[in-house]
Amino acid sequence: MARDYQAIRVQPRACGFGAEVTQLSLASALPEAVLAEVRRAWAAHSVLWFPDQPLSLEALEAFTLQLGPFGEDPFIEALPDHPHIIEVRREPGERAVNFGAAWHSDWSFQEKPPSATLLHAKIVPPAGGDTLYADGYRAWEALSETMRELLSGLRAVHSASLAYGPRGVLARDHHERSMKIVVSPEAERTQTHPLVRRHPESGRRALFVNPVYTRGIEGMADSESQALLGFLWEHMVRDEFVYRHRWQPNMLTVWDNRCAMHFADGGYDGHRRLMHRTTVAGERPAA
Repeated sequence: MARDYQAIRVQPRACGFGAEVTQLSLASALPEAVLAEVRRAWAAHSVLWFPDQPLSLEALEAFTLQLGPFGEDPFIEALPDHPHIIEVRREPGERAVNFGAAWHSDWSFQEKPPSATLLHAKIVPPAGGDTLYADGYRAWEALSETMRELLSGLRAVHSASLAYGPRGVLARDHHERSMKIVVSPEAERTQTHPLVRRHPESGRRALFVNPVYTRGIEGMADSESQALLGFLWEHMVRDEFVYRHRWQPNMLTVWDNRCAMHFADGGYDGHRRLMHRTTVAGERPAA
C-alpha cells in the first residue's frame, strides 16, 4: 500500500487502520496532487498522523479548509481570535478528569456530525496522554450475519445531555477546568441517525454509536436498547479493533468520525498538555 503514493510516504499499520504520513509540509497549501493523495490515504486508513509539523494557528486553519469547510463546535469556547480552533488544555494542577476521557465520535448528536477532527500537539507530557482509536469498519464486519441483519434497519438516538447538559458530567466540574466548557439545556436535544452508516467515500459500512452521545435505539424500550448498545460498545473496543496513538510535539493527527471512535487517555497528572483542535463539516449519516 505504501508504494501506491507518488508525492507522499504512507506507512500504514499492519491491519490497515491508521497510517503515518511523511514527505510533505503542512505549513503552506498542498498542491492538488498531494492533497488528493492525502485524502486517498485518509479514506483508506481512517486515522492519519503527520509527525514534525510545526504549524501556526493560521496554518492549521488553512489545512483544515483544504479538507473541507469548518464544522460547528458547540459547548466549548474557542480561541478568541480563532473561532474555529479549540484549545484542548490541561494544566499540571488540574484534578478534573481529562477532557475526552470516554469513547465517543465527535458531535454525533448533530444533524450533520463532523467528518474529520484535526488535533495538533503543542505540549506533550513525558508520559500518558495517549489517544485511542477504535475501528468501526472492522467491528461491523466481525459481527455475525444475523446480528448485522438485526442492526441494519435500526436508528440510534444521540444527545449531548450526558456530557454538556445541566445535569451532565461536565456540569459538575467545568469550573475546575482550564478549558471553558459551556453547559447548556441545548445539549438535551436529540437527533437520530442510522445505527450502521455507509461511508460516502469508501462505500464501507461502519457501526455508528458511542457511549457518550448515543442514548438509545428508536422504537425500543430503554432496557432493550441499553442491552444491545452495551454489547456493541464492548464489541467495538476489542483489542484487535483499537489503535493506541502516542503523541510527539508538533504532530498533527486527522481522524474520520464517520467510521471511528476515540478516547483521550489520562496518566499525566502534574504535567501540562496542550493541543489545538479543529473539525471539518460532515454530511447527514446515511445507511
